Amino acid sequence: MKMKIFKIRISKEFLHRDQKMLDDFLEMNEIIKVDTAFVNDECYWSVILCFEELKTARNIVKEPKAVKYSADSDVLNSDEVKILNALKYWRSEKAKEQNLPTYFIASNKELMSVAKYKPAKKEELLDIKGFGKHKIENYGEEILEILESV
Repeated sequence: MKMKIFKIRISKEFLHRDQKMLDDFLEMNEIIKVDTAFVNDECYWSVILCFEELKTARNIVKEPKAVKYSADSDVLNSDEVKILNALKYWRSEKAKEQNLPTYFIASNKELMSVAKYKPAKKEELLDIKGFGKHKIENYGEEILEILESV
């Protein structure tokens, strides 16, 4: 375990530069323990970090996130239009029930993507752009039920 001390000066001329130096360091290392103290006499924060260096370098290209499905300009067939209409009706009712705008539940593009992609499991909803853990936990079961019933 290594240790490093930073001096974060409060004056405007140094604050941004000192903070950036600390931020860059935090990004490059795994922090184990932090201790801070304000030095009144000289008006700065002393930041003591116990850390381990991360193995990966900052400028290594990261793997891109998986590309998610989105029915941007796809044309829906008649069955998909029925699914989309059922989803829009459900969204409207859900929004009224929760006193939310409909776009908080799901956007038109997201519903169109569901109608086109036709996921069969909650995990497959993750493949659709706009669907994350929160949205799937709240609405996933109902969306899948609509897909099965239409």
